[in-house]
Amino acid sequence: MTTGERTEFDAASAESILRKACDVAHVDPDGIAMQRFGDHAVFRIDYGRIISRVGRSPDRLSSVRREVAVAQWLAAEGYPAARLVTEAEQPVVVDGHPVTFWEGLADGDTYASTREMGELLRWLHDLEPPSFSLPEHRPFDKVNLRLQRAAIPSDTRAYLASLADELASEYDRLTFALPTGHLHGDFNVGNVLRDAAGRPTVIDLDGFVIGPREWDLMQTAMYYDSFGWHTEAEYADFVDGYGFDVREWSGYTALRSVRELLMVTWLSQNAGTSPRAAREVEKRVASLRSGGSRRDWAPF
Repeated sequence: MTTGERTEFDAASAESILRKACDVAHVDPDGIAMQRFGDHAVFRIDYGRIISRVGRSPDRLSSVRREVAVAQWLAAEGYPAARLVTEAEQPVVVDGHPVTFWEGLADGDTYASTREMGELLRWLHDLEPPSFSLPEHRPFDKVNLRLQRAAIPSDTRAYLASLADELASEYDRLTFALPTGHLHGDFNVGNVLRDAAGRPTVIDLDGFVIGPREWDLMQTAMYYDSFGWHTEAEYADFVDGYGFDVREWSGYTALRSVRELLMVTWLSQNAGTSPRAAREVEKRVASLRSGGSRRDWAPF
């Protein structure tokens, strides 16, 4: 379902797009509040009873259509993941931006335990694959797209592009320990929230691809050993829940560097509109250049 032409994308335009989409989907746009702003602008509607995701640009449309198909597949499998709402065809496309509507979870962000995360990820990886095709995992495609639109200094962009080329060569030489299969693509504690009944639920389904299972394990490992965002006990629980410690795999350091690059380029998209994000990008790039600690990277 499509209406309008493409617009520039910032917080204000994202809300305007959402209100148009609400009209098309017959959703009451009451109590709208932005939750976060990245590849999507994520809003709470009706004080969190509905969550809406507004895609940054038309190049998100194919992944959002895949997200809808993934949500329908996981619902049919009885897997605890985000559920679509409204009877309208999704996504709704407004001014070139895909918009989706989802059931809200608990009030506020109430996260699953790391053990539950590990168990849910193992369950996900053990599911029979969907009947529709998923694209191959190509992490460096996102880097190139993000750098093209990032409002960052030219020397920072050149450095990140050069680093991406170097890491792409390393990535191509990796030998993975786990089998290839469907991936969530962005599995981390921020994407495993509790629903109103307290059950852990996996959200943000637009990154599903086919690739090495190690990819889905990386962020929890990094949040522990690179950033200190998980404790040693929390990480041990995650490993117990899943049954494999990705840090013991020979390619962990190389894949960690790829993940760090993606974290920096993801944030770079907001550098032009958020001075705080711009400062954080430069701080992160300085640590990449120097090989210094990542412990002062701030969560976004």
